[in-house]
Amino acid sequence: MAEGPGGHALKDNIEQQNKLANWPFNWLFAKRGRGTRKTVTFGDAAEVSGAFRWTVTTLIVILVLWFVATTVWGLPKEWYDHADDVRAGLSSLESYGQRDLLRDCDTAADEPSKFPGLPACSYTQWLSESTLPSPIQVWDASWDFARNGYSGFTLWQHLWLSFSRLAKGLFWGVMIGVPIGLAMGLSSRWRGIFDPVVELLRPIPPLALIPLFIVWFGIGEEGKVNLLLFAAIWIMVIAARSGVLAVNTTKVHAAYSLGASKAQVLRHVILPNALPEIFTGLRVAIGVCWGTLVAAELLGASSGLGFTIFKARQFFLLDLMLSAVILISILGVTMDVAMRLAEKRLIPWRGKG
Repeated sequence: MAEGPGGHALKDNIEQQNKLANWPFNWLFAKRGRGTRKTVTFGDAAEVSGAFRWTVTTLIVILVLWFVATTVWGLPKEWYDHADDVRAGLSSLESYGQRDLLRDCDTAADEPSKFPGLPACSYTQWLSESTLPSPIQVWDASWDFARNGYSGFTLWQHLWLSFSRLAKGLFWGVMIGVPIGLAMGLSSRWRGIFDPVVELLRPIPPLALIPLFIVWFGIGEEGKVNLLLFAAIWIMVIAARSGVLAVNTTKVHAAYSLGASKAQVLRHVILPNALPEIFTGLRVAIGVCWGTLVAAELLGASSGLGFTIFKARQFFLLDLMLSAVILISILGVTMDVAMRLAEKRLIPWRGKG
């Protein structure tokens, strides 16, 4: 069959569209649900969700800006060769890093006679290593931390000690806070008894009590666990009480009309409807306790991620400090994501009335 005047152009256009459709990164920028997209989306909470492509794009932009701002640009190659020669003559206990190289470069600008045979040194760097280490330096410090540990403990020991403290404080905070919250939501008498205590102690920041807890319990594990208990218990009390108050009274009356006892109403009506609020409170408590734990380890600990930051600060190891901070952030996000997945799995009736 003969092609019309525009046949070749149409064919080329179709081939070009097929190439674009098969581009390997289309999954990153593809719009989900295009065929069933609603006409009105602004103000519709159901249409607001995490856009993975924008999350990835933001992270890439941050890394690129970080790399560009901390990289040394324009340093002559002869100076890098000079750095290699200096490192070749050092022992395993000595080092000659980028900071030392740039220091010599600045010295050569004022006193060229100290470095004969080297060209004039000039470079551009927006953020120095003493302000913000480069991504490569932070990666190297993280790798060394993972392989060799720090201050007599391996990375996994630091993580285990921090997580064990977090788990103990959260456990007792949930075990004590949830029953108190349920009692406050179910009984005016118990609410009158606990309400003054909760409202007086709840606004106190846990970090303000670190010196007192060190005096009362010492710098051992007991002080840190009790501090985390204090941070978690009030959050769980408020969450459990709010969960009970949010229960639809129609369901309670229907259960009583069917002959249910108080215990059955509590088990089959109140607790299932209060669990979403309790789970939300648990997510908040994990975040608060995680930050409180790291701060407590800064002041009174001999191990843990917070202690690692504090000890590295004494030796001005910014790359190790930043790697520990990034690890703390990643672990916090991981715990929150795990709680979201657990919430979807364990409380599938959330938001369904």
